[in-house]
Amino acid sequence: MIAFDQRRVTLANGIELDVVDEGPRDAPALIFLHGFPENHRTWRHQIAHFSDRYRCIAPDQRGYRGSSKPQEVEAYTPDKLIGDVFLLADALGIGAFTIIGHDWGGAIAWGVALGGQHARVTRAVIANAPHPAIFQRLLWTNRQQREASQYIRAFRDPANDALVREKGLTGLMKQEVQWDRPGSMPAEERDILLAAWQDRDACFGMLNYYRASTMEVPDMDAPFALPEGWEPPSLPRLTIPTLVIWAMDDLALPPENIEGLDAIIDPLTVHRVENCGHFVPWEASETVIAAMEDFLG
Repeated sequence: MIAFDQRRVTLANGIELDVVDEGPRDAPALIFLHGFPENHRTWRHQIAHFSDRYRCIAPDQRGYRGSSKPQEVEAYTPDKLIGDVFLLADALGIGAFTIIGHDWGGAIAWGVALGGQHARVTRAVIANAPHPAIFQRLLWTNRQQREASQYIRAFRDPANDALVREKGLTGLMKQEVQWDRPGSMPAEERDILLAAWQDRDACFGMLNYYRASTMEVPDMDAPFALPEGWEPPSLPRLTIPTLVIWAMDDLALPPENIEGLDAIIDPLTVHRVENCGHFVPWEASETVIAAMEDFLG
């Protein structure tokens, strides 16, 4: 099993993160962000591959594992999660970097890239994480996306808190989530996740990513149309080189999420991964590595 040492890094905002920091200190930096409900090990194969010539940084983000786990919902608003990334780079003496993210880590990476492009962020790699200008529209208009996202409503519902306190995140996941492929994760990796899901502070830290988000998830009875007067979020165009890797069999995020990206990102490379589910960094690790090699090269 691939294993990494972690170091404790205190950010200027007081948040403490457990961080993998592999590779030459003077090499170009890659900052890897994991998604829900994982940790830095999402990117274990890519870190092992690229750390011979890049400085590979991979935190357990706030709310996860041994990192700081504030319990108030407002501690997880997008501005704070995005800010953690820049403060982590500052704490490690890193000026410019490539941002890489999957799932919630990809959502944060979109914000990091949009807010720091050219000044701090030189490139972006996003794996199965919807762009904020596209995702909310799909939640209103696309039946498959809305149905796949109903678990978010349950994650936000305080009526489920008692279940989480009793059984950890495992209980809620078994009740609400159908997009996992149980046989695809190595047993030792699954054991690591299940152990982390028993930490009740971590459970609510992870759920607070959803509870602090402003995205609106309509119920299935709402009309499949944009609300009157709705406008997409006002965001700048992304004008740094961007690679979007998309697993085409993702049950949580259908391929419609990559339609229209070329109108808001330039230069853009899209790499589609067939016969692969949501957790593409490790379900198709070699394919992801090859796509990143081409892009970073």
